[in-house]
Amino acid sequence: MRWIHAAGRGLLVLVVVMTGYVTAGVHADEGAGSGRGPLTIATAGDLTGYLGSVLEGWNRTHPDERVTLVELPDSADETRAQMITDLRDGDDDGGRFDMLNIDVSWTSEFAAQGWIRPLPRDRFPLDTFLPPVVDTATYDGQLYAVPYVTNAGLLLYRKDILAKEGVDPPRTWAELERAARTIAPEYGVDGYAGQFLPYEGLTVNAAEAVYSAGGSILGDEGERVTVNSTAAREGIDFLARGVREGWIPRQALTYKEEESKQAFQDGRLLFLRNWPYAYVVTSAKGSPVAGKVGAVPLPGPDGPGTSVLGGSNLAVSTHARHPDSAARLIAYLTSERVQRQVLRRGALPPVRADLYEDPELTREFPYLATLRESVLTAAPRPKSPRYDQVSLVVQAVVRDAMTGRQTPEVAVRRLARELATISSR
Repeated sequence: MRWIHAAGRGLLVLVVVMTGYVTAGVHADEGAGSGRGPLTIATAGDLTGYLGSVLEGWNRTHPDERVTLVELPDSADETRAQMITDLRDGDDDGGRFDMLNIDVSWTSEFAAQGWIRPLPRDRFPLDTFLPPVVDTATYDGQLYAVPYVTNAGLLLYRKDILAKEGVDPPRTWAELERAARTIAPEYGVDGYAGQFLPYEGLTVNAAEAVYSAGGSILGDEGERVTVNSTAAREGIDFLARGVREGWIPRQALTYKEEESKQAFQDGRLLFLRNWPYAYVVTSAKGSPVAGKVGAVPLPGPDGPGTSVLGGSNLAVSTHARHPDSAARLIAYLTSERVQRQVLRRGALPPVRADLYEDPELTREFPYLATLRESVLTAAPRPKSPRYDQVSLVVQAVVRDAMTGRQTPEVAVRRLARELATISSR
């Protein structure tokens, strides 16, 4: 999970891998030590200092349950690797980390491996969260984490250009393609981009295209491959066609979040798929396109499409020493007051539903209503205990389709075969 925040050095990349969550209902006799006491939390690169300040508030009022923050590398892949190493080592010496904040796509893998604890649903205020985010924290029908921050993709657009042309923001792929193909060249800009470099961002963009067309990639927690469908071919063809016809520039095949955001901010794109942080940064004072940026839900074939859910889930190591303290800490971190800080200090979308309709916050963050709509219709990435392998296969196959090495039809059949091999292991 990758978040980018405009602060300090200008455009800071904040990879938030925060704290874990367990309740008083997870007792010390389940492999942990006494219920209350100090905790260690693993996080990836809290570059803004936001997380540290939140935990300082906890430590001031809970001196016997102080939290130690361990910062891992900024890279999500490196963070995941170090967390897994610690969780595996915990079988011998208990591990360093009591709690973890895991990318939403890691929940199934960590749960299937037995590295994190199952959690009782009735101990958490899940009914106060935006409903779709809870699904990212479950595996095989069991809650294994608690959502802490969420995210959904948005379509950013140059509202000044569309206004001059008398064109509404696109709601369908056809409307997006038409404007990207005909209007963008008149203003000397490229049409549309997302995150198309072969990394997790390409998996997200591909999944969104497939979901928006009404398809899916995996079912039954990764045991069933469902991608070989007309809808999946339509979704991948949308991306491949864009590159082939030129309304997706070939340069976009090198874009991650930051590169694509910068292209839009520099005035080189008419449309951009990105996370809400990009709206905040490109709209900020001093941005070349400040005052010219709009945001709408991602389009689909016949109307608004489906975003992939981003964000992070709070999980607890199987070897956590003080589970009751973990419960108390997470109650603090998911409280309305701290969730407001999540948005205001960290520019991170909170999971509490009521904050998206708070008049004060909606004035401060005018994209919240659009983001809420996107989250409510969003879907998780394909669930699998081997998600890392699934993602690599999706990236490789979709990359070949977008670069013209394979047709979308061939790519979908290949994707189905390779995913079936992973699922059968």
